[in-house]
Amino acid sequence: MTVQPHIAVIGAGAWGIALACTLSRIARVTLWTRTPVPAGVRALPHLPQVTLPEAITVTSDLPTEADIVLLVVPTQGLRDVTLTLQKQLKPDVPVVTCCKGMERGTFLLPLQIVGQTMPGRPAAVLSGPNFAIEVARGMPAAATLAAHDLAFVTTLTERLTTPTLRLYASTDPLGVQIAGAAKNVIAIGAGISVGAGMGENARAAIITRALAETARLVDAMGGQGRTMYGLAGMGDLILTATGAGSRNYSLGVAMGKGENIQDILAQRDTVAEGVLTAPTLQELGQRFGIETPIINVITRLLSGELTPHQARDELLDRPTRFE
Repeated sequence: MTVQPHIAVIGAGAWGIALACTLSRIARVTLWTRTPVPAGVRALPHLPQVTLPEAITVTSDLPTEADIVLLVVPTQGLRDVTLTLQKQLKPDVPVVTCCKGMERGTFLLPLQIVGQTMPGRPAAVLSGPNFAIEVARGMPAAATLAAHDLAFVTTLTERLTTPTLRLYASTDPLGVQIAGAAKNVIAIGAGISVGAGMGENARAAIITRALAETARLVDAMGGQGRTMYGLAGMGDLILTATGAGSRNYSLGVAMGKGENIQDILAQRDTVAEGVLTAPTLQELGQRFGIETPIINVITRLLSGELTPHQARDELLDRPTRFE
């Protein structure tokens, strides 16, 4: 008889719930939530329309034992959670970061944070074009799992692939993480263009040209620019910059219609990661000497320095160049 692996999912937001649901088809899953819940609960606030399978145990106690740990907390809270986990888990238990963005102040990506808080531990990053509700319901999806060690990431990909979530291995964790951070920023810009009535041509131009400038940034940072044209890059960007269920895109649409960003954020109980990531990504472009005109304009839109139509004119007035 084959013993099912034990997978701990740290974070019971929508994405954590979705991953717990799909992984429960191949493993015994412990889902950690910061806020205590009643024993036997089968639905959680961030995805209330989903009934949790019986293979999932919900707890507010961080795990001390697991075969694999998925970290599905916001990037800004990753440091505190992993510092605690490091003291409780065996040193050979692999962890997978499933959050996107960069830590404010340090400019660190999720795996870089883990490298500081959980030194020496095998780690990978999961990213791709996935809306949580679809993954939770068992609709077909794909994502990228990346780590520098080819043998490690290949084995981990096999262990975490489920009947409905197909994973592809990558050895470019830097590119995958930059792609995951940038797509939220670009999606805001795409939403602004649509909300401001600039049309589908403008949105397509923003998506493709911002993809190109992000690929240049990945190359400059030592990653593989071609990663931007795979699941973690183009795939995730298309979904986030066009899907009505995208938090970042819908925020951009509201801004394009003239709503104040602070008012938009005050009405939400979910995080639009691109708001926090934009200035950090802009700073990275400057640090590595890479032109990122679209990311720069989106950052200035978020700070209130530009209006949508001023941003449009600034981008259209740039000198011509080869693609």
